[in-house]
Amino acid sequence: MIIGITGGTGCGKTTLLELIKAQGGVVLDCDAIYHRLLAEDPSLTKAIESRFPGTVTGGVLDRKKLGNIVFSDKKALSDLNAITHSAVKQEVERQLARQPALAAIDAIALFEGQLAPLCHVTVGITAPLEDRVKRLMARDGISEDYARARIAAQHDSSWFAERCDRMLENARDLQAFERICLDFLQSLDIIKAK
Repeated sequence: MIIGITGGTGCGKTTLLELIKAQGGVVLDCDAIYHRLLAEDPSLTKAIESRFPGTVTGGVLDRKKLGNIVFSDKKALSDLNAITHSAVKQEVERQLARQPALAAIDAIALFEGQLAPLCHVTVGITAPLEDRVKRLMARDGISEDYARARIAAQHDSSWFAERCDRMLENARDLQAFERICLDFLQSLDIIKAK
């Protein structure tokens, strides 16, 4: 079974991913795949530098400089996504060719990157805005303004709700959200009810 997991940054997708990993599932983190491709595939950084001059120095992408451009300009973000989605999808397909019994594709751009058709079920994770801002600031060491700009550049929860098969809300403490995730995995017969 392939589960597509999506939702905005800072919503808590990691909780569900860790539970899938604990069940022996393969987790394909599209953000991590993207960063690995940036390090290993010079054609990707060249394409980004061509569209966003000054964001790559010595073959290394300046993520904050690029972020300041794309998180405040929807056309720029769309252009970046057009560059990156194809490369990431190819790598995901290569890894899924091994046919794992259980896999999760973790992608904010699950639908835009044409990854949803690879999945048996898609699930969106949502969380209150203020919780997301605090998580991003703590996790990434960024300012509140930058965290809010990143969130504002992404789809809201209703966009995910219209497209995903299921939605899970991370609006309480970690233990409560873990229980919600366990119930979801039980509904798919990945974890047997006790």
